[in-house]
Amino acid sequence: MSLFASLNPPVIDWRGERIWVIGASSGIGAATAQLLLERGARVALSARKRDRLEAVAGTHTGALILPFDVTDVRSVEAAHKEIIGLWGGCDRVLIVAGQYTEMRADGFALEAARALLDTNLQGVLNVLSVILPGMIARGSGAIGLVASVAGYRGLPQALIYGPSKAALINLAESLFIDLRPRGIAVNLICPGFVDTPLTAQNGFPMPALMTPAAAAQALVRGLERGQFEIHFPKRFTRVMKLLRLLPYRWYFYLIHRFTGL
Repeated sequence: MSLFASLNPPVIDWRGERIWVIGASSGIGAATAQLLLERGARVALSARKRDRLEAVAGTHTGALILPFDVTDVRSVEAAHKEIIGLWGGCDRVLIVAGQYTEMRADGFALEAARALLDTNLQGVLNVLSVILPGMIARGSGAIGLVASVAGYRGLPQALIYGPSKAALINLAESLFIDLRPRGIAVNLICPGFVDTPLTAQNGFPMPALMTPAAAAQALVRGLERGQFEIHFPKRFTRVMKLLRLLPYRWYFYLIHRFTGL
């Protein structure tokens, strides 16, 4: 492995590539699915609500609608079998599905915490259990996990959401170590604030807020460049990366200073 080469193979042309976007009904997932369809890829769109997926797909002939609940591994298996039957395989899987519930320690709710982890972490593991055997057997494929800069360090109001995304960051790193020698690409996608139905819950100012379309452009550009970690917008995510390096005393002081929490 070179210190200067791309960690994953760059993408030269999306035309004909078979891509499964899980969590494609709104936000980053929907915008990314639309962008990839526009660039000529065949895209399977999955989420729970068929009508929203159909609205995202529009009139694109390369779109395949496969609604399911990512927390139900049997439904993931059924959708995967349908892709194999119709397309003969899948070249790239982007796991965007996720939930956000604002939570602090004084409002800790076990059921809400479990529900969030079921989608954000267990849902990803469900998909991996289905797609990994085939990719490893073929020695090809690509997997993208959408985490968040909220997984870099502990943050106020992200008592469970942050840890779920931190787990995905660690998971993507471990997957890369295991899968790169087998010819399988792994992408870790860490957005900052994107204007989605999830972030609409936030009652605080969101610095460098992006539109889903701009986020999709940054995500796809990172895939094309073969990057392992794709983070955006840079003016915000670079600050968050810097905060990861600070000693706890400085970090906790700055978080309190800037958030008042």
